[in-house]
Amino acid sequence: MYRPSARFRRTHAERQDQLLSWNRDDVAFFAAGACHILAYAFLETYPDAGFQPVGLWPRDAPDPGHVYVTDGTWAFDHDGWTPQAELLSATRAAEPQSDFQPCPIHMDLDTFCVRHHHRPRQFFAFDPWERAVRYIAQFPTPHANVNANNRWVASGSADN
Repeated sequence: MYRPSARFRRTHAERQDQLLSWNRDDVAFFAAGACHILAYAFLETYPDAGFQPVGLWPRDAPDPGHVYVTDGTWAFDHDGWTPQAELLSATRAAEPQSDFQPCPIHMDLDTFCVRHHHRPRQFFAFDPWERAVRYIAQFPTPHANVNANNRWVASGSADN
């Protein structure tokens, strides 16, 4: 079951102290505070996989509350591979008052950070890019197979 990013929201102290925020585990770090970094690192890692960045905008908000990548069917974010419909359903159920709407993002990371008040790489305690690439490498590639439980499994795995 998908775990919405709201479950990992940063505390006030973590928002004020970038080292404290950095020291959270990878799931929490990439769920809240660095989701945009993870999305763009994924796009650079798999440029020809057919994925695009998408923001989840709360109703009437000028900036997205979460960023992930999708090919229209599958989504990848802090929780790994999830059917996009499940990601949207679980996120909306966790915060129904927000009425999250997905919207494609058509700009590079630096422009996105400036326009939508997301932290640029250079303002984290350390550069989060390599951490994002290492995190992505823990999951099957976009070209892996999906098992009977609708979960990604590596090609050749016993779960196929």
